[in-house]
Amino acid sequence: MREREWREASDLRTPTLLVAAVLLFAAVLRFWRLGVGIPFAIGVDEPEIIGRAHRMMTTGDFNPHFFDYGGLYIYLQLIVACVRFLYGVSVQGLWSSLGQTTANDFYLWGRGVTAILGTATVLLVYNIGTRWGARHALLAGGLMAVMPFHVRESHYVLTDVPLTFFTTLTMLLTLRAHEGERLSRYAWAGVAAGLAAATKYNGGLALLLPILSAALQKTGTVTRIQMTLAAVGGCVAAFLLAAPYTVLDLPTFLDRFAHLASIFAAPARATEPGWITYLKHLRLALGWPALLLMFGGFGLGIVRAATGPGSVRWLLAIAFPLAYFYLLATRAQIYGRYLLPILPFACVLAACAVVSGVSLLRRFDIPRAPRTALIAALTLAAVLPPAIQSIGFCRTISRTSTQQLAYAWILSNIPPGSRVALETRVLLLPEHRYRVEHFAPLTRREYQDYVDEGFQFMIASSQSFGAAFSAPQHHPEEYRKYRRLFDQASHLKTFESSEENPGPELRIFKLQ
Repeated sequence: MREREWREASDLRTPTLLVAAVLLFAAVLRFWRLGVGIPFAIGVDEPEIIGRAHRMMTTGDFNPHFFDYGGLYIYLQLIVACVRFLYGVSVQGLWSSLGQTTANDFYLWGRGVTAILGTATVLLVYNIGTRWGARHALLAGGLMAVMPFHVRESHYVLTDVPLTFFTTLTMLLTLRAHEGERLSRYAWAGVAAGLAAATKYNGGLALLLPILSAALQKTGTVTRIQMTLAAVGGCVAAFLLAAPYTVLDLPTFLDRFAHLASIFAAPARATEPGWITYLKHLRLALGWPALLLMFGGFGLGIVRAATGPGSVRWLLAIAFPLAYFYLLATRAQIYGRYLLPILPFACVLAACAVVSGVSLLRRFDIPRAPRTALIAALTLAAVLPPAIQSIGFCRTISRTSTQQLAYAWILSNIPPGSRVALETRVLLLPEHRYRVEHFAPLTRREYQDYVDEGFQFMIASSQSFGAAFSAPQHHPEEYRKYRRLFDQASHLKTFESSEENPGPELRIFKLQ
């Protein structure tokens, strides 16, 4: 029998309509302008997945030839691309042969899969929260629904949102496994961890959850060793099935994995320790109120894990985010989106700090009405800042960006076949129409070098020249190089960033 804390009577009811409203709001935020940037401003790593899925579909070669992360999401996108192609052929009449397609034709449907997994993660968080109570679950799910990092990354074909889905699923299945003694439940929890690892290798850390649960399980007809072996076996089997070429192309996998490990193990170039940077990212993701509540929930979890009740589920809730944060903080590569698998646990802990923490006031004979009012106030303080930030993101991507304006102008004014030097990958031009080479920054070469190599046009991005032009006194050499480069070229058009047209400033030049 599962241990239960004391709960208010209202905390035993499942608010179905409120749960549906939370999921609907989560879906709206994640599907809002899902096609933004297609095809002129694709996310920097999206082609690594969609491009390879398209190549598999057109060549029949199922080896991804890419092992920076597991191949599961590439294969899932391959399935979606095939469905998209069949639908486009049979219903829309878009193509008469596979050769007429390009990778750009499949980004929107691919992003739809990410958005679905992102919305489903909110439901998983809610179900995890029910192990503490209905109000815990609703607040945790509501907080996850408006997480800005998660909302933003759910708009792109990247591995971080699917990874978060599978690590969260591992947590839910582990809680379910601990509520019984069946080996199948531990095996399924291991399968979820294996799928997480097949999505991104560091997702394999989720296996810690069923192993820890098995170690703390009360023994009966099934031993702890059997539970552990079931979880590990399920994990290994799922990983190999979802990323088979890690074995079928073992030398390449080992070589690329070693290269990737060397990059992450390299000394960090940052001016501050990684854990401080990631704490700042957590603050940006959660906002101050939810961050402080998360720390409060973490402290409460330490106490509950040691004294009970529900010691195991509390321990699981704090063990994985702590281990995962340590893994990230000790690596050289630092990106805010890497924190996504921690966010579901952070939402649960914050919800526990609000509901369980305030419920402790019952010991001091504080009436129920003030406690309920305090819970409502803390809930609003936790949810409102990230909700405002997520809505702001959706409003921003709804506006016409500088990239979109520049893309349309280029197609109308630059002749097909022109050779273009483009600074950074902030703007993507059709490969079948232009000969494009990307530079970061353009000042790596002199003006005459571009002319001698046959470049006819040059596009500069403020992502590179912005710092030099906004503060030339701090970047005198870069400013001088850019000024000389721009002065020698013939200026055609500038697309400036504004509230109506967000994005980097883009300057287009013709080379004489």
